[in-house]
Amino acid sequence: MVVIRLQRRGTKKTPHHRIVAADRRHAQRGRVLETLGYYDPSDDPPRFLLDEARLGYWVSTGAQMSEAVAALVRRFKRTQANAV
Repeated sequence: MVVIRLQRRGTKKTPHHRIVAADRRHAQRGRVLETLGYYDPSDDPPRFLLDEARLGYWVSTGAQMSEAVAALVRRFKRTQANAV
């Protein structure tokens, strides 16, 4: 099963994350199918970039989003709606 989750990168005390589509059986830092974006919480405001078209593709093929990614996507869409 494919899951869309955060892949932790960076060093101790300065993490940033990639948003990836990966097989659930692989480790967190293991092989990924595709990188969909990134999230850097250390910046003010936090940087967030997501390829929504590819996210839609993976979800349509049956991929499940982790709770953390789902919360980030909701926050991203809410911020986009407030900006317009």
